[in-house]
Amino acid sequence: MLNETIQVHGGHELVLNSSTTTVKPALPIQEHRMPLSNLDLLLPPLDVSVFFCYLHPAPMAAALKEALAKVLVKYYPLAGEVVANTAGEPELLCHSRGVDFTEASADNAMLRELRIGMVEEGVEMLVPAKKAGVMSVQVTKFKCGGAVVGCTFDHRVCDAYSFNMFLVAWAATSRGGSTPLAPSFCRSLVAPRDPSPRTPSTDALIERLFSPLSSTPLPPASTSVNRIYHISSDDVAALQALAGPPYTKLEAFTAHLWQLCSRAASECQRMCCMGMVVDGRARISPSPDSAMKAYFGNVLTIPYGVISMDDLRLRMSLADVAGDVHRWVREAATYEHFRGLVDWVEALRPEPAAARAYFGGTGGVEAMTCIMSSGMGFPTGEADFGWGTPAFASYHFPWPGGAAYVMPMPSAHGDGDWIVYVHAAPELMKVMEEKQTVFKTLKNSYVFG
Repeated sequence: MLNETIQVHGGHELVLNSSTTTVKPALPIQEHRMPLSNLDLLLPPLDVSVFFCYLHPAPMAAALKEALAKVLVKYYPLAGEVVANTAGEPELLCHSRGVDFTEASADNAMLRELRIGMVEEGVEMLVPAKKAGVMSVQVTKFKCGGAVVGCTFDHRVCDAYSFNMFLVAWAATSRGGSTPLAPSFCRSLVAPRDPSPRTPSTDALIERLFSPLSSTPLPPASTSVNRIYHISSDDVAALQALAGPPYTKLEAFTAHLWQLCSRAASECQRMCCMGMVVDGRARISPSPDSAMKAYFGNVLTIPYGVISMDDLRLRMSLADVAGDVHRWVREAATYEHFRGLVDWVEALRPEPAAARAYFGGTGGVEAMTCIMSSGMGFPTGEADFGWGTPAFASYHFPWPGGAAYVMPMPSAHGDGDWIVYVHAAPELMKVMEEKQTVFKTLKNSYVFG
Protein backbone atom coordinates (compact mmCIF):
# COMPACT_ATOMS: atom_id res chain seq x y z
CA MET A 1 0.00 0.00 0.00
CA LEU A 2 1.46 3.37 -1.05
CA ASN A 3 0.98 6.50 1.07
CA GLU A 4 2.01 10.13 0.74
CA THR A 5 2.47 12.35 3.80
CA ILE A 6 3.27 16.06 3.77
CA GLN A 7 4.55 18.18 6.62
CA VAL A 8 6.24 21.57 6.82
CA HIS A 9 9.54 21.71 8.66
CA GLY A 10 11.65 24.83 9.04
CA GLY A 11 9.87 26.50 6.14
CA HIS A 12 10.39 23.46 3.88
CA GLU A 13 7.73 21.01 2.79
CA LEU A 14 8.67 17.40 3.62
CA VAL A 15 6.94 14.88 1.37
CA LEU A 16 7.16 11.19 2.27
CA ASN A 17 6.17 8.42 -0.08
CA SER A 18 5.86 5.16 1.79
CA SER A 19 4.77 1.56 1.62
CA THR A 20 4.31 -0.95 4.43
CA THR A 21 4.86 -4.68 4.58
CA THR A 22 4.98 -7.11 7.51
CA VAL A 23 8.19 -8.84 8.57
CA LYS A 24 7.60 -12.21 10.20
CA PRO A 25 10.12 -14.22 12.24
CA ALA A 26 12.42 -16.31 10.05
CA LEU A 27 11.24 -19.43 11.91
CA PRO A 28 7.63 -19.91 13.02
CA ILE A 29 6.77 -20.51 16.66
CA GLN A 30 3.96 -22.50 18.17
CA GLU A 31 1.11 -20.15 18.96
CA HIS A 32 0.69 -19.53 22.69
CA ARG A 33 -0.29 -16.89 25.18
CA MET A 34 2.23 -15.30 27.52
CA PRO A 35 0.98 -13.45 30.59
CA LEU A 36 2.29 -9.99 31.30
CA SER A 37 4.02 -9.78 34.67
CA ASN A 38 2.55 -7.90 37.61
CA LEU A 39 5.08 -5.12 36.95
CA ASP A 40 3.98 -4.94 33.29
CA LEU A 41 0.39 -4.51 34.47
CA LEU A 42 1.33 -1.21 36.14
CA LEU A 43 1.85 0.33 32.69
CA PRO A 44 -1.03 1.86 30.75
CA PRO A 45 -1.26 1.31 26.96
CA LEU A 46 1.53 3.69 25.90
CA ASP A 47 3.77 3.58 22.85
CA VAL A 48 7.42 4.67 22.98
CA SER A 49 9.59 5.46 19.97
CA VAL A 50 13.31 5.61 19.27
CA PHE A 51 15.05 6.87 16.15
CA PHE A 52 18.56 6.85 14.70
CA CYS A 53 19.89 9.25 12.06
CA TYR A 54 22.55 7.94 9.66
CA LEU A 55 24.49 10.02 7.18
CA HIS A 56 25.45 8.53 3.82
CA PRO A 57 26.06 5.60 3.53
CA ALA A 58 23.03 4.57 5.55
CA PRO A 59 21.44 1.21 6.42
CA MET A 60 19.47 -0.41 3.59
CA ALA A 61 15.87 -1.42 4.23
CA ALA A 62 16.28 -4.86 2.65
CA ALA A 63 19.20 -5.75 4.94
CA LEU A 64 17.35 -4.42 7.99
CA LYS A 65 14.29 -6.53 7.15
CA GLU A 66 16.38 -9.67 6.70
CA ALA A 67 18.14 -9.14 10.05
CA LEU A 68 14.85 -8.28 11.75
CA ALA A 69 13.29 -11.57 10.63
CA LYS A 70 16.24 -13.44 12.13
CA VAL A 71 16.33 -11.61 15.46
CA LEU A 72 12.55 -11.94 15.92
CA VAL A 73 13.08 -15.68 16.35
CA LYS A 74 14.58 -14.97 19.78
CA TYR A 75 12.55 -11.83 20.45
CA TYR A 76 9.29 -13.42 19.32
CA PRO A 77 6.98 -11.46 21.70
CA LEU A 78 7.75 -8.35 19.60
CA ALA A 79 6.16 -10.15 16.64
CA GLY A 80 2.93 -10.86 18.54
CA GLU A 81 0.15 -8.65 19.79
CA VAL A 82 -1.44 -7.62 23.09
CA VAL A 83 -4.92 -9.06 23.68
CA ALA A 84 -7.27 -9.29 26.65
CA ASN A 85 -7.57 -12.45 28.75
CA THR A 86 -10.78 -13.71 30.34
CA ALA A 87 -10.30 -11.33 33.30
CA GLY A 88 -9.96 -8.36 30.97
CA GLU A 89 -6.24 -7.98 31.64
CA PRO A 90 -3.74 -7.54 28.79
CA GLU A 91 -1.52 -10.45 27.82
CA LEU A 92 0.70 -11.39 24.89
CA LEU A 93 -0.54 -13.52 22.03
CA CYS A 94 2.64 -14.99 20.51
CA HIS A 95 1.65 -16.14 17.02
CA SER A 96 4.26 -14.73 14.63
CA ARG A 97 1.99 -11.95 13.43
CA GLY A 98 5.12 -10.02 12.53
CA VAL A 99 6.28 -6.41 12.65
CA ASP A 100 4.88 -3.75 10.32
CA PHE A 101 7.83 -2.32 8.38
CA THR A 102 7.42 0.96 6.46
CA GLU A 103 9.85 2.02 3.76
CA ALA A 104 9.63 5.75 3.14
CA SER A 105 11.48 8.17 0.89
CA ALA A 106 11.89 11.92 1.25
CA ASP A 107 13.20 12.70 -2.23
CA ASN A 108 12.70 16.45 -1.80
CA ALA A 109 14.68 16.82 1.45
CA MET A 110 18.15 16.52 2.87
CA LEU A 111 18.65 14.87 6.25
CA ARG A 112 20.77 17.82 7.41
CA GLU A 113 17.80 20.15 6.81
CA LEU A 114 15.67 18.56 9.54
CA ARG A 115 15.17 20.64 12.67
CA ILE A 116 15.32 17.62 14.96
CA GLY A 117 15.06 19.62 18.17
CA MET A 118 11.63 20.88 17.07
CA VAL A 119 10.10 17.43 17.43
CA GLU A 120 6.69 18.15 15.94
CA GLU A 121 8.42 19.43 12.78
CA GLY A 122 11.28 17.03 12.22
CA VAL A 123 10.66 13.79 14.07
CA GLU A 124 7.02 12.76 14.19
CA MET A 125 6.93 11.79 10.51
CA LEU A 126 10.06 9.69 10.94
CA VAL A 127 8.84 7.32 13.64
CA PRO A 128 6.01 4.92 12.81
CA ALA A 129 2.58 5.27 14.34
CA LYS A 130 1.99 1.72 15.55
CA LYS A 131 -1.38 0.58 14.25
CA ALA A 132 -1.23 -3.10 15.19
CA GLY A 133 1.02 -5.59 16.93
CA VAL A 134 3.64 -4.87 19.57
CA MET A 135 6.22 -3.07 17.47
CA SER A 136 6.61 -1.27 14.14
CA VAL A 137 9.58 0.04 12.16
CA GLN A 138 10.07 2.82 9.63
CA VAL A 139 13.14 3.49 7.48
CA THR A 140 13.14 6.89 5.74
CA LYS A 141 15.67 7.56 2.98
CA PHE A 142 16.64 11.14 2.04
CA LYS A 143 17.93 12.45 -1.28
CA CYS A 144 21.39 12.95 0.25
CA GLY A 145 21.70 9.20 0.86
CA GLY A 146 21.14 9.51 4.60
CA ALA A 147 18.38 7.67 6.45
CA VAL A 148 16.43 7.60 9.70
CA VAL A 149 15.55 4.29 11.32
CA GLY A 150 12.59 4.66 13.69
CA CYS A 151 10.92 2.08 15.94
CA THR A 152 7.78 2.24 18.07
CA PHE A 153 6.93 -0.33 20.74
CA ASP A 154 4.22 -1.04 23.30
CA HIS A 155 5.53 -0.04 26.73
CA ARG A 156 3.33 -2.67 28.42
CA VAL A 157 5.49 -5.38 26.85
CA CYS A 158 8.92 -4.04 27.74
CA ASP A 159 10.85 -1.17 29.26
CA ALA A 160 13.74 0.76 27.70
CA TYR A 161 16.32 -1.67 29.14
CA SER A 162 14.60 -4.56 27.36
CA PHE A 163 14.17 -2.75 24.06
CA ASN A 164 17.84 -1.72 24.18
CA MET A 165 18.70 -5.45 24.33
CA PHE A 166 16.66 -6.00 21.19
CA LEU A 167 18.24 -3.05 19.35
CA VAL A 168 21.76 -4.30 20.10
CA ALA A 169 20.82 -7.82 18.96
CA TRP A 170 19.20 -6.52 15.76
CA ALA A 171 22.26 -4.44 14.89
CA ALA A 172 24.65 -7.32 15.64
CA THR A 173 22.58 -9.66 13.45
CA SER A 174 22.59 -7.14 10.61
CA ARG A 175 26.40 -6.96 10.81
CA GLY A 176 26.56 -10.77 10.60
CA GLY A 177 27.61 -11.23 14.21
CA SER A 178 26.06 -13.22 17.05
CA THR A 179 23.54 -11.70 19.45
CA PRO A 180 25.31 -10.80 22.69
CA LEU A 181 22.57 -11.74 25.15
CA ALA A 182 19.61 -14.08 24.72
CA PRO A 183 16.46 -12.56 26.25
CA SER A 184 14.65 -14.28 29.10
CA PHE A 185 10.86 -14.27 29.28
CA CYS A 186 10.80 -16.31 32.49
CA ARG A 187 7.96 -14.76 34.49
CA SER A 188 8.96 -16.73 37.59
CA LEU A 189 11.78 -14.20 38.07
CA VAL A 190 9.16 -11.61 39.03
CA ALA A 191 6.41 -13.93 40.29
CA PRO A 192 4.42 -13.08 43.44
CA ARG A 193 5.23 -14.88 46.67
CA ASP A 194 2.66 -16.99 48.49
CA PRO A 195 2.31 -16.14 51.25
CA SER A 196 3.73 -12.67 50.88
CA PRO A 197 6.10 -11.54 53.66
CA ARG A 198 5.22 -7.86 53.15
CA THR A 199 5.56 -5.66 56.21
CA PRO A 200 3.50 -2.59 57.15
CA SER A 201 6.42 -0.33 56.22
CA THR A 202 6.73 -2.01 52.80
CA ASP A 203 3.01 -1.59 52.18
CA ALA A 204 3.10 2.03 53.35
CA LEU A 205 5.71 2.94 50.73
CA ILE A 206 3.93 1.03 47.95
CA GLU A 207 0.61 2.69 48.73
CA ARG A 208 2.31 6.06 48.72
CA LEU A 209 3.81 5.42 45.29
CA PHE A 210 0.98 3.46 43.60
CA SER A 211 -2.79 3.53 43.61
CA PRO A 212 -5.70 1.57 42.11
CA LEU A 213 -6.92 3.38 39.01
CA SER A 214 -10.43 3.50 40.45
CA SER A 215 -9.24 5.90 43.15
CA THR A 216 -6.91 7.93 40.93
CA PRO A 217 -8.20 11.32 39.73
CA LEU A 218 -8.05 12.05 36.03
CA PRO A 219 -5.15 14.33 35.09
CA PRO A 220 -5.85 17.65 33.39
CA ALA A 221 -5.75 17.77 29.62
CA SER A 222 -2.22 18.05 28.30
CA THR A 223 -1.06 21.19 26.48
CA SER A 224 2.52 19.97 26.34
CA VAL A 225 4.96 20.28 23.47
CA ASN A 226 8.05 18.21 22.67
CA ARG A 227 11.64 19.35 22.31
CA ILE A 228 15.10 17.79 22.19
CA TYR A 229 18.01 19.67 23.78
CA HIS A 230 21.66 18.95 24.39
CA ILE A 231 23.66 19.50 27.58
CA SER A 232 27.43 19.71 27.49
CA SER A 233 29.52 17.34 29.58
CA ASP A 234 30.97 20.39 31.37
CA ASP A 235 27.49 21.50 32.44
CA VAL A 236 26.62 17.98 33.62
CA ALA A 237 29.81 17.94 35.70
CA ALA A 238 29.09 21.44 37.02
CA LEU A 239 25.63 20.38 38.25
CA GLN A 240 27.12 17.40 40.04
CA ALA A 241 29.79 19.60 41.61
CA LEU A 242 27.15 22.05 42.84
CA ALA A 243 25.20 19.20 44.41
CA GLY A 244 28.36 17.77 45.92
CA PRO A 245 29.11 14.24 47.09
CA PRO A 246 27.61 11.67 47.35
CA TYR A 247 25.08 12.66 44.72
CA THR A 248 25.15 11.21 41.20
CA LYS A 249 24.89 13.19 37.99
CA LEU A 250 21.29 12.04 37.56
CA GLU A 251 20.37 13.07 41.10
CA ALA A 252 21.94 16.50 40.57
CA PHE A 253 20.17 16.87 37.22
CA THR A 254 16.83 15.86 38.75
CA ALA A 255 17.30 18.39 41.56
CA HIS A 256 17.99 21.08 38.95
CA LEU A 257 14.79 20.12 37.12
CA TRP A 258 12.84 20.35 40.36
CA GLN A 259 14.09 23.88 40.89
CA LEU A 260 13.17 24.85 37.33
CA CYS A 261 9.66 23.49 37.85
CA SER A 262 9.18 25.80 40.83
CA ARG A 263 10.02 28.78 38.63
CA ALA A 264 7.61 27.67 35.90
CA ALA A 265 4.62 26.92 38.15
CA SER A 266 1.50 29.04 37.99
CA GLU A 267 0.04 30.78 41.03
CA CYS A 268 -2.62 28.08 41.44
CA GLN A 269 0.01 25.33 41.64
CA ARG A 270 0.94 25.24 45.32
CA MET A 271 2.90 21.98 45.22
CA CYS A 272 5.65 20.56 43.00
CA CYS A 273 6.00 16.81 42.46
CA MET A 274 9.20 15.32 41.01
CA GLY A 275 9.44 11.61 40.18
CA MET A 276 12.26 9.40 38.93
CA VAL A 277 11.90 6.07 37.12
CA VAL A 278 14.06 3.39 38.82
CA ASP A 279 15.04 0.05 37.26
CA GLY A 280 14.76 -2.87 39.66
CA ARG A 281 16.86 -5.58 38.01
CA ALA A 282 19.95 -5.02 40.13
CA ARG A 283 17.78 -4.58 43.23
CA ILE A 284 15.97 -7.87 42.77
CA SER A 285 19.20 -9.72 42.04
CA PRO A 286 22.47 -7.77 42.33
CA SER A 287 24.72 -10.55 41.01
CA PRO A 288 26.35 -9.61 37.64
CA ASP A 289 25.55 -13.14 36.42
CA SER A 290 21.93 -12.91 37.47
CA ALA A 291 19.18 -14.10 35.13
CA MET A 292 17.53 -10.71 35.73
CA LYS A 293 20.22 -9.15 33.52
CA ALA A 294 18.58 -10.81 30.50
CA TYR A 295 14.99 -10.39 31.68
CA PHE A 296 12.70 -8.91 29.00
CA GLY A 297 9.79 -6.93 30.41
CA ASN A 298 9.11 -4.04 32.76
CA VAL A 299 10.99 -3.87 36.07
CA LEU A 300 10.25 -0.31 37.13
CA THR A 301 9.08 1.76 40.05
CA ILE A 302 8.60 5.54 40.29
CA PRO A 303 9.47 7.11 43.65
CA TYR A 304 8.77 10.81 43.99
CA GLY A 305 9.00 13.78 46.30
CA VAL A 306 6.52 16.60 46.84
CA ILE A 307 7.53 20.03 48.12
CA SER A 308 5.43 23.18 48.42
CA MET A 309 6.40 25.85 45.93
CA ASP A 310 7.31 28.27 48.71
CA ASP A 311 9.68 25.76 50.32
CA LEU A 312 11.25 24.77 46.99
CA ARG A 313 11.86 28.39 46.02
CA LEU A 314 13.53 29.02 49.37
CA ARG A 315 15.90 26.11 48.85
CA MET A 316 18.53 27.90 46.82
CA SER A 317 21.14 25.20 47.40
CA LEU A 318 21.16 22.46 44.76
CA ALA A 319 22.73 20.21 47.40
CA ASP A 320 19.64 20.49 49.62
CA VAL A 321 17.28 19.54 46.80
CA ALA A 322 19.61 16.76 45.63
CA GLY A 323 19.53 15.39 49.17
CA ASP A 324 15.75 15.09 48.96
CA VAL A 325 16.02 13.30 45.59
CA HIS A 326 18.66 10.91 46.94
CA ARG A 327 16.54 10.08 49.98
CA TRP A 328 13.34 9.12 48.19
CA VAL A 329 15.13 7.26 45.39
CA ARG A 330 17.16 5.22 47.89
CA GLU A 331 14.01 4.42 49.86
CA ALA A 332 12.41 2.66 46.86
CA ALA A 333 15.52 1.16 45.25
CA THR A 334 15.45 -2.00 47.39
CA TYR A 335 14.73 -5.70 47.04
CA GLU A 336 11.92 -5.44 49.58
CA HIS A 337 10.14 -2.70 47.64
CA PHE A 338 10.23 -4.44 44.24
CA ARG A 339 9.26 -7.86 45.58
CA GLY A 340 6.56 -6.28 47.73
CA LEU A 341 5.24 -4.35 44.73
CA VAL A 342 4.83 -7.60 42.77
CA ASP A 343 2.87 -9.09 45.67
CA TRP A 344 0.75 -5.95 46.09
CA VAL A 345 -0.33 -5.99 42.43
CA GLU A 346 -1.24 -9.68 42.78
CA ALA A 347 -3.53 -8.94 45.72
CA LEU A 348 -5.20 -6.13 43.76
CA ARG A 349 -5.78 -7.99 40.47
CA PRO A 350 -7.68 -7.76 38.24
CA GLU A 351 -8.11 -4.10 39.19
CA PRO A 352 -5.43 -2.05 37.44
CA ALA A 353 -3.10 0.33 39.26
CA ALA A 354 -0.74 3.12 38.29
CA ALA A 355 2.10 5.21 39.68
CA ARG A 356 0.86 8.18 41.71
CA ALA A 357 3.76 10.32 40.47
CA TYR A 358 2.00 10.74 37.11
CA PHE A 359 -0.88 12.42 38.93
CA GLY A 360 1.07 14.73 41.23
CA GLY A 361 1.65 12.25 44.06
CA THR A 362 0.44 13.59 47.38
CA GLY A 363 0.31 17.03 45.75
CA GLY A 364 -2.69 16.01 43.64
CA VAL A 365 -3.53 16.74 40.02
CA GLU A 366 -3.12 20.49 40.54
CA ALA A 367 0.57 20.07 41.38
CA MET A 368 3.33 20.98 38.93
CA THR A 369 4.59 17.48 38.07
CA CYS A 370 7.68 16.22 36.28
CA ILE A 371 8.99 12.67 35.75
CA MET A 372 12.68 12.05 35.05
CA SER A 373 13.50 8.76 33.31
CA SER A 374 17.14 7.94 32.62
CA GLY A 375 17.98 6.88 29.09
CA MET A 376 21.69 6.65 29.84
CA GLY A 377 21.69 2.99 28.79
CA PHE A 378 20.57 3.97 25.27
CA PRO A 379 22.90 1.93 22.99
CA THR A 380 23.73 4.69 20.52
CA GLY A 381 27.27 3.45 20.02
CA GLU A 382 26.07 -0.12 19.35
CA ALA A 383 23.39 0.79 16.78
CA ASP A 384 25.70 -0.10 13.90
CA PHE A 385 23.76 -2.13 11.33
CA GLY A 386 26.82 -2.51 9.14
CA TRP A 387 27.10 1.06 7.84
CA GLY A 388 28.60 2.69 10.96
CA THR A 389 27.12 4.27 14.07
CA PRO A 390 24.41 6.95 13.89
CA ALA A 391 25.17 10.66 13.79
CA PHE A 392 22.27 11.24 16.17
CA ALA A 393 19.77 9.20 18.17
CA SER A 394 16.98 9.91 20.62
CA TYR A 395 13.82 8.62 22.24
CA HIS A 396 10.44 10.08 21.27
CA PHE A 397 7.74 9.85 23.93
CA PRO A 398 4.86 12.33 23.45
CA TRP A 399 2.78 10.66 26.10
CA PRO A 400 -0.76 11.96 26.78
CA GLY A 401 -0.35 12.63 30.51
CA GLY A 402 -0.34 16.08 32.10
CA ALA A 403 3.02 15.58 33.84
CA ALA A 404 6.22 16.71 32.18
CA TYR A 405 8.49 13.87 31.06
CA VAL A 406 12.25 14.34 30.73
CA MET A 407 14.69 11.70 29.46
CA PRO A 408 18.45 12.32 29.23
CA MET A 409 20.62 9.97 27.16
CA PRO A 410 24.22 9.89 25.92
CA SER A 411 25.11 11.91 22.83
CA ALA A 412 26.06 9.97 19.72
CA HIS A 413 29.25 12.05 19.70
CA GLY A 414 30.58 9.91 22.55
CA ASP A 415 32.04 12.95 24.29
CA GLY A 416 30.05 12.88 27.52
CA ASP A 417 27.40 15.33 26.32
CA TRP A 418 23.76 14.50 26.97
CA ILE A 419 20.80 14.59 24.61
CA VAL A 420 17.61 15.38 26.55
CA TYR A 421 14.11 14.63 25.29
CA VAL A 422 11.52 16.86 26.97
CA HIS A 423 7.74 16.61 26.91
CA ALA A 424 6.46 19.55 28.97
CA ALA A 425 4.16 22.54 29.15
CA PRO A 426 5.36 25.64 27.28
CA GLU A 427 5.87 27.44 30.60
CA LEU A 428 8.46 24.90 31.71
CA MET A 429 10.11 24.89 28.27
CA LYS A 430 10.49 28.68 28.51
CA VAL A 431 12.26 28.43 31.87
CA MET A 432 14.53 25.65 30.59
CA GLU A 433 15.56 27.76 27.60
CA GLU A 434 16.24 30.97 29.53
CA LYS A 435 19.84 32.09 28.93
CA GLN A 436 20.65 28.64 27.41
CA THR A 437 22.79 27.94 30.48
CA VAL A 438 22.13 24.17 30.77
CA PHE A 439 19.47 23.18 28.22
CA LYS A 440 20.85 24.26 24.86
CA THR A 441 18.83 24.42 21.66
CA LEU A 442 19.66 21.51 19.41
CA LYS A 443 21.17 23.00 16.26
CA ASN A 444 21.88 21.14 13.04
CA SER A 445 25.53 22.08 13.30
CA TYR A 446 25.68 20.16 16.59
CA VAL A 447 23.69 17.18 15.32
CA PHE A 448 25.44 16.57 12.03
CA GLY A 449 28.71 18.50 12.41
